[in-house]
Amino acid sequence: MQRKCKFCWGLWVVSIAVIGAMAYMFIVRGSVVASDDGRTAIIMSAGERDMVLADMRIFLESVEAITGALAENDMNSVADHAKQVGVPAESKAPVSLMAKLPLAFKTMGMATHQAFDDLAQVAADTGDGQVVLTNLSELMNNCTTCHAGYRIQIDGNSGE
Repeated sequence: MQRKCKFCWGLWVVSIAVIGAMAYMFIVRGSVVASDDGRTAIIMSAGERDMVLADMRIFLESVEAITGALAENDMNSVADHAKQVGVPAESKAPVSLMAKLPLAFKTMGMATHQAFDDLAQVAADTGDGQVVLTNLSELMNNCTTCHAGYRIQIDGNSGE
């Protein structure tokens, strides 16, 4: 009986270790390598890259629209454009892609969506273009930090 119990505990410990390692790889680390330019390269398929870049272009287009609305002092338009890329507008990335993204990248992306929601709220509540512009500047720090720290590298084995 005692031998059987030791086997169960051993199996349990190994199972927990395997689950922990998988969670680290898929939730925290992602599919990354160091790149020659000092950034972290995220390895993904061409289709996944296209999806990520499309989301980034939407951020940039929204910032363009927001700055135009700020120039016109149109806080309702600022709020509308910001809401379009807030948390509810997050793309529904496939699990396979989410597993490839490191936790810091995912966290920064979520924070950026939230910052757009916050910007919309500030524009609607205060109507103060200077405060909105300050918030937009802080939001853009997420973009520059991300681009300075990460690059996308196509997986040579993706079959695309």
